[in-house]
Amino acid sequence: MKFRQWFKSGDPWIWMIGGALSVSVIMVAGLLLLIAVRGFGHFWPAALVEITVTETDGSQSVLLCERVESETLPADRIREAGRFVDDDTLVVTRHLFKVGNRDLTGRDFVWYLDEQLSDWRYPDDAMMVERREWGNFYGFPLRIEEDGRVVAGGQRLWAELQDRIERANELHARIEQIERHEIGRLNKQLEDIRLAERGLDHRGVTGAEREAAMADLAARRTVLEAEYEDLRAERNALQAQAERDVLHARTADGQETAIALDDIVMVSQNNALGLGGKLAFYWHRISDFITGFPREANTEGGIFPAIFGTVVMVLIMSVLVTPFGVLAAIYLREYARQGPVLRVIRVSVYNLAGVPSIVFGVFGLGFFVYLLGGSIDNLFFPERLPAPTFGTPGLFWASLTLALLTLPVVIVSTEEGLARIPRTVREGSLALGATKWETLWKVVVPLSAPAMMTGLILAVARAAGEVAPLMLVGVVKLAPSLPVDGEFPFVHLERKIMHLGFHIYDVGFQSPNVEAARPLVYATALTLVALILVLNLTAIAIRNRLREKYRSESD
Repeated sequence: MKFRQWFKSGDPWIWMIGGALSVSVIMVAGLLLLIAVRGFGHFWPAALVEITVTETDGSQSVLLCERVESETLPADRIREAGRFVDDDTLVVTRHLFKVGNRDLTGRDFVWYLDEQLSDWRYPDDAMMVERREWGNFYGFPLRIEEDGRVVAGGQRLWAELQDRIERANELHARIEQIERHEIGRLNKQLEDIRLAERGLDHRGVTGAEREAAMADLAARRTVLEAEYEDLRAERNALQAQAERDVLHARTADGQETAIALDDIVMVSQNNALGLGGKLAFYWHRISDFITGFPREANTEGGIFPAIFGTVVMVLIMSVLVTPFGVLAAIYLREYARQGPVLRVIRVSVYNLAGVPSIVFGVFGLGFFVYLLGGSIDNLFFPERLPAPTFGTPGLFWASLTLALLTLPVVIVSTEEGLARIPRTVREGSLALGATKWETLWKVVVPLSAPAMMTGLILAVARAAGEVAPLMLVGVVKLAPSLPVDGEFPFVHLERKIMHLGFHIYDVGFQSPNVEAARPLVYATALTLVALILVLNLTAIAIRNRLREKYRSESD
């Protein structure tokens, strides 16, 4: 076959389409693989390296650290950075080490040229300590003291250390339970009493009614304050117990330091771990990342509040956008008079899908937060003013803004689904005596349900990944509490939330410790992708179930 005939046959276009699809799949798979490798690799217990560093002035120091990465560069690039390199050297290899001990050295990461380093040693008794503050500590354990008395050292030290850290973590969890939930509950009830007193002033209650109400509120306050004192005493006693044990350790350069066990999250001797021990520690760090709360300005700890906030916001958005989008599509397709006005409305809906998301954020801030939220505060929460309740960014306004953002997707998908229902189906239903509403509700809408679910899937995917509008209408760097708890009304729509997408932006681009934040960006991105995948797979499963159900019924 000659080239011209082969070109006219259309085969080149098929190959071009197949090639473009293959390249797209490879790029997406490569991106996911990169995120997965960097994200999962962050939690693997790296080997602890002991090295001797020789500076250009001849001074030497000993470090215990983790190697993060190595790279080979032209020597001129290193010279331009101000480092001395021999003139006859063309390329140099340098290593990035995580040295930890920020409270002692003031830095977490440092680059060293390969020629500055002695041989690398991997001591079995080297340990990594993950602390609640000041990042990791790298060194060697010496002894454990209980109230200033040595209780363990030598061979017994490591087993005793693990037991006492477990005890300290249990005490810390109880202290957090008291501070975060129980004292928080009392503070909310005391605040309610204060607002009730202000409410009496707003309503102008006087005389015997006011005295009776004030007496009741005073009695409630007395009970709550007594309960608060009991909790505070319990918390202080627990803190005293938690501060009882102290670990004394030595850094690689010989400095001795003391670390309260209450400040330790976990400790490990990575070089002494076998494969089973590394896998157990690996899983422990992953579960702590998924279920824990952030620390150290989001550069340490877990991302559970961000996962929870993202899921709750997407669920509320789905509840809001689905009925409005479906009803709008049904009206446009089934009831509206076809004509130029309807065509203008359709074009407007299509254009709405292309509006930049930050514009929706500005609209949500102005209309939902300031106008609607401010009006709600004036009508229903006057005693709380000038402190806003709904007149400030929060979960509900973030969900409503994203519902508005994804509304065109649901409308278009639902309309396409309604258009695919054969006309004979409608005519058959009407011929059997059904009204137009009965035909729509019992025949057309069920058959187009899979298309509606497709629109919802696309809406969920976009809503979960949006960041720009959320920065204006409800997402914050650190949320003091979750939007769902055991306090009435249980779902607090006015609270601010954390979001995985914003967490990635904050950790990756706002953190002063870039090297420490980089692996967290990959791990959080991987979590966000996995979360969107789970939400979409759930919606796809529901859609397929509906499709099979109505297909069998139509047969």
